[in-house]
Amino acid sequence: MGDSTTLIFVEVKLSQSQDFYGNTGLANLCLAKSSPKSQYQYMKFLSEVTYPCLQYMTEAVREGKNQIQSVFGTSEKDIFKAMYSSKEEQQRFSNAMDDAWSLYGEEVMSALDLSCFHVVCDLGGCSDAFAKKYISLYPNSTVTIFDLPEVVERAKSSASSEEHRIIFQGGDFFNDPVPEAELYILSRILHDWDDDKCVTLLTKLYKACKPGGGVLLVETVLNEDRSGPLEALIYSMVMLLKTEGKERTSSEYNVLLGAAGFKEIQFRKRRIFDVIFGRK
Repeated sequence: MGDSTTLIFVEVKLSQSQDFYGNTGLANLCLAKSSPKSQYQYMKFLSEVTYPCLQYMTEAVREGKNQIQSVFGTSEKDIFKAMYSSKEEQQRFSNAMDDAWSLYGEEVMSALDLSCFHVVCDLGGCSDAFAKKYISLYPNSTVTIFDLPEVVERAKSSASSEEHRIIFQGGDFFNDPVPEAELYILSRILHDWDDDKCVTLLTKLYKACKPGGGVLLVETVLNEDRSGPLEALIYSMVMLLKTEGKERTSSEYNVLLGAAGFKEIQFRKRRIFDVIFGRK
């Protein structure tokens, strides 16, 4: 397995005098820092943060609960307080998410026609990476990124000051009023929380929506028989280790959206990150 993976990223050119080794096209696309679709920071985050967590998998399975305190070496029980313990940790997580959206953001945003939504709120957006994908497809729109104040301050400092269509607002989406919007985006948010908290948040967004408004969920969705896909199964293990939540099937997301009041639910399967949409 290791050899086959290596062959994907490394090519060898043989000659009579010497051999040459170099990146394949895939390696140049995904591993080179200079590539606009580089996954360097994402893979670095997986290597330095996610992979070491797996040593606590036995305890997580036996106890049936996350291992946040062991994973982060802290007494803090809230994953985001633990993960955002320093500006450096915030930046590392944000860089990883930016890489993911550079590769998958456009196909996620183009899964459905969202052109009727001009005022958008990206809850827990972390940075402007996902918002940029939205306004590139729908240039007449504005996107408000609503995240914890300390996250917003860091994101604002690295965002382009010339992009007036992207706005940052600090707050806690569970405890504070959310910005007014026609479309609310929850990108890889619900998988962090249990069903009750998901319904609480979705109900809050339903009440904030005007008729015709909607919510867009971006998640790695499990098959109905939970047989895969592989990425969703891996993320399921990570969620058990680090969060209160879990990966879900399309039907389970339908139930959550329906419990909050959303109708006309649509599902679009993508390569890694899938799309579920509900309308008020």
